[in-house]
Amino acid sequence: MSDSRICLVEDDPIMGESMVERFQLEGFCVDWHTRAAAAFEAITRIGYAVIVSDVRLPDFSGDDLYKRLAETMPKVPPFILVTAYASIDSAVSMLKLGVADYITKPFDIGQLVLKIQALATAYIPEQAMPAHSPLGVSAAMRKLADAVPRVAKRASSILISGESGSGKEVLARHIHNVAAGDKTEPFIAVNCGAVPETLMEAEFFGYERGAFTGAERQKKGFFELAHDGTLFLDEIGDLPLAMQVKLLRVLQEKRVRRVGGERDTECHFRLVCATHLDLKASVENKRFREDLFYRLNVVMLRVPALRERTDDILWIARQFLQSYAATNDEKPKELHPATEAALIAFRWPGNVRELCNRLERACLLAGNVVLMPSDVFVEDAAGDENNDNEDVPTLSAYIDKCETLYIKNALVQHEGRIAETAAALGISRKSLWERMRRHRISEPDSEVK
Repeated sequence: MSDSRICLVEDDPIMGESMVERFQLEGFCVDWHTRAAAAFEAITRIGYAVIVSDVRLPDFSGDDLYKRLAETMPKVPPFILVTAYASIDSAVSMLKLGVADYITKPFDIGQLVLKIQALATAYIPEQAMPAHSPLGVSAAMRKLADAVPRVAKRASSILISGESGSGKEVLARHIHNVAAGDKTEPFIAVNCGAVPETLMEAEFFGYERGAFTGAERQKKGFFELAHDGTLFLDEIGDLPLAMQVKLLRVLQEKRVRRVGGERDTECHFRLVCATHLDLKASVENKRFREDLFYRLNVVMLRVPALRERTDDILWIARQFLQSYAATNDEKPKELHPATEAALIAFRWPGNVRELCNRLERACLLAGNVVLMPSDVFVEDAAGDENNDNEDVPTLSAYIDKCETLYIKNALVQHEGRIAETAAALGISRKSLWERMRRHRISEPDSEVK
């Protein structure tokens, strides 16, 4: 935590001095400003992990400071407002604009430190994010990206494994782009499970006019379309055995003959296959040909599940929000710090596909620029009976909802282990149990350790 720098904006000399002393004891570097204008200049120049600001300041308010920063910076660091004059309407309004928390004086400095530690851990300034590849910022994805140039241009076939929705096609396209370089080459993507078995031969090999009823024109198949480019066969494990034999022959002979045709056509392509199945087990169960398996398994690349590379979650989320906004010609949505924490804590059984689907739904339905946890995790928000019919919840209900979601997802992330969850949240086991009882979070089924 010693690398984290805090910006404190507090005009009261006694309060400011005591807060600086405590923050420094906790290992933070602290810059203390007594005026909002000076803080504004420093924040836009220095990469702070957290900003703690009083609301009432000599020149302009802490609320205005946040609003000016939001208009100037692409992403404001986690911002905590402190005030002796609490207003629920004002607090809820600022939270919806993106302020991380809103606390009232007098406050427990120990609790404030815990909030700062949690926010500083979750927040990564975009300009300070680790060097990333086109695939992600996590070490696993950077390692995967480093391997691509070594195999893309030389390997005749590459097999990609990974759970559904983890990004196997993204890796396949990256392999194609690296191999093609500056040249324009075709990339033909085929979901093997989506092609009816009766149409497989016609779709893969193509057909001549009049080859069968309905063949009113000549058509090239997937093999020919991918000539001098990349053929990506997704879910190769779903390919029927009869088609596996024909694929193996094409790979060996580099030639195809259209249905109803009389001559062969040369066909050279780079083959990239993907599967969520254990193909070796499929070979043992006689559902996949052993000779084809060894022909494809020249180079095996595994895409980790999203829960195994949590460093990529916010990077992917920001990429999606930027892309969605550009496509729809609108201002990009932002993630509230509580939402970022919830995204990181969630286990993502549907991987990247689920993350993007949830964010797309939130962009479509959320009325605010800043996405809250309840916008992304609608099913959790729907269970809150206290606020179903209220446009603006009370501050306590709003914070309770965020905390409930955060704790639930942390418990899932750590498979119900109380000690690990409490450590990850920065609180004691006793405190976690108390919060679970208060929020009516059921005790996990797994053994408590």
